[in-house]
Amino acid sequence: MVHGANCGGWCFDEFRKVFEARGFTCHAPDLIGHGAEKETGRNILASVGMADYRAQMTAFVKALPEKPILLGHSMGAVIVQQLASDGLAETLVLASPAPRAGIVPPTDPEKQLCQDLMSIGPFWTRALDPNFDLACHYTLNLLPKDEQRTVFDRFGPESGRALFETFFWMFDRTGATIVDTGAVRCPVLCLSGAQDNIVSLQTAKETAGAYKQAEFWELKDHAHMLLIEPGAEKIAARIADWLG
Repeated sequence: MVHGANCGGWCFDEFRKVFEARGFTCHAPDLIGHGAEKETGRNILASVGMADYRAQMTAFVKALPEKPILLGHSMGAVIVQQLASDGLAETLVLASPAPRAGIVPPTDPEKQLCQDLMSIGPFWTRALDPNFDLACHYTLNLLPKDEQRTVFDRFGPESGRALFETFFWMFDRTGATIVDTGAVRCPVLCLSGAQDNIVSLQTAKETAGAYKQAEFWELKDHAHMLLIEPGAEKIAARIADWLG
């Protein structure tokens, strides 16, 4: 299970409980400079990008005893699509998937997010600390108010370069978020919350639309952090049922 921006493997704790009770062996590694490394992440992440995350997860997956089911959330969903295109996935689950290269932001909130990033200058040259007010609007909007600060305090900095490569892929000369969708041969499940303020349903549906074997779920009472929102365990159980 590969997490998204500012998070760590901890965001899969509720999913892990459900999957392990069903007999799955679960791995939720922290990306470089995240999770357990968040205190030192600011220094590390200034020079890290999506290609580094991809290389890290490629090495992790190749060391497993068998080809895994890959579940990616948000930015992590881009990474697992890339791994699947390399033939490293048995099945692919994409939760609140951030846009891979080629997907243009279709909604005003997504365009506003890009404008907000541009307003802070050359953000791609440094690590960015999370902002509580923005997090409450974009990602924590369906968490109970008394839980928002507790979850936010677990967030850490994110690579500005990785955010640039994700949301401004059209200017990224390295093509760090390109996915060879035609090379993905495994079944794909894509799920997205209807109240997600950072990845719209349109973006998520376009993500799924590239795959012939994809199934799409719209979750009406969920938003971006559906992994930890009330009812997360029900989503995990439904995914486990789908996986069989």
